[in-house]
Amino acid sequence: MQTGEFSKDYVEQIARDEPQWMRDRRLEAYSLYESLPMPHTTEDDTWRRTVDMRTQDYWRRTRRNLRGFAIDNYRPVSKTNGSAPVTGEDEAGIFVQIDGSTKHIHLSPELEKKDVYFADLHTAIKERGDLIRDYFMTKAVTIETSLKSGNFASHNAFDALHGAFWNGGYVLHIPKGVRIEDPIRIFIELSENQHADLSHVLLIAEEDSQAVIIEDNASAKSDSEGFHCGAVELFAGQNANVTYVQVQHWNRQVWNFASQRAVVSKDAQITWVTATFGGRLSKLNQAIVLDGTGSNAQLLGLAFTDARQHLDVSTAQEHLSPYTSSDLLYRTVLKDRSQTAWGGNIYVYPGANYTDAYQKNDNLLLSERAHADTLPGLEIEAHEVRCTHGATAGQIDADQVFYLMSRGIPYDLAEKLIVDGFFEPVMERIPMQAVREEMQEFVSRKLGT
Repeated sequence: MQTGEFSKDYVEQIARDEPQWMRDRRLEAYSLYESLPMPHTTEDDTWRRTVDMRTQDYWRRTRRNLRGFAIDNYRPVSKTNGSAPVTGEDEAGIFVQIDGSTKHIHLSPELEKKDVYFADLHTAIKERGDLIRDYFMTKAVTIETSLKSGNFASHNAFDALHGAFWNGGYVLHIPKGVRIEDPIRIFIELSENQHADLSHVLLIAEEDSQAVIIEDNASAKSDSEGFHCGAVELFAGQNANVTYVQVQHWNRQVWNFASQRAVVSKDAQITWVTATFGGRLSKLNQAIVLDGTGSNAQLLGLAFTDARQHLDVSTAQEHLSPYTSSDLLYRTVLKDRSQTAWGGNIYVYPGANYTDAYQKNDNLLLSERAHADTLPGLEIEAHEVRCTHGATAGQIDADQVFYLMSRGIPYDLAEKLIVDGFFEPVMERIPMQAVREEMQEFVSRKLGT
């Protein structure tokens, strides 16, 4: 069934100038998109807290879903080849994309001399096709096909849609031994009304490399409708150290769907920070695979929802090798009638002994009508492991508010101080003071202070 502009003809059009392997992958993903129903049943645990059961039958007939979302309302933007690199800037690297079109890209001359490669994805396919083919929407060679994350293109209709129609995004390839001290800054923006952003991010850090990437997803206008269906793939080679920070503040007219996966090799370290403030409805599926002895991952998340925002996050910490560790901490503040859901699982595969894994989700409700669901889980198939989890949800502590107000602090400021303290365990692990200040500004806006 061809749906609006998201049709097979459009796949053929955007794949016309691409290599045959990419064209084949797009068409394969499109076939999956045609065969997979939109998530519509509570039997799918990953989506059951987001599905609106009242519309199931209508949904199946019309591909309408998720409380009013209709794919026909949005249009993919024209494929772009990006702009030429700009020199003479102070940043280590910067990338600016608006409505799928690359507006600005820069990499410092020092990093170019070290063979760091930074380009929009369309350009990268032409210039580094062999490299992209080995990583783009594939499983790492050493990962078993039974992994829970696997090739995410086949997980649901949104992932398949992305695989077929992706447009925009960037590639950062860091060669062996290169350590980038200053952050790479990324800005991805939706501007025009009813545009669809299908950006794909590919980060490849080879052995003994280091990088910090800070990505900002935003809307240019407060009232323009939008649809984001993105993907992130992150590969950390042996002994690499990668920090990836993604701050999402789409406006409240944007439907936001994303699948993200990281593969962490022997003795490598990943710190992954996800901050969510915007969007009408957001569904994030995030998986991290510890694929080498001694690998380590920190997954940090903070979110603030208000009005009728809906946020649903599913995470997977997949331990494939022994002596691996992962630590997940997600903290969410809810106002008004907003709803959030977090479901996280730790998977320990056979032979992954001496795994040390932890996950915790804390929720602070500022309104009696706000609602948070939290469901941690464990699936252990190895011996000699330490895996624990925790979850909390509750109203703001009236005693804390009273204590602050008794010392002359007005209620609004007292509430903000409590919220800031609630977020602090995540904030303190975020690199760059400027980024922390930006997040604190978003928190202030949500609180109206």
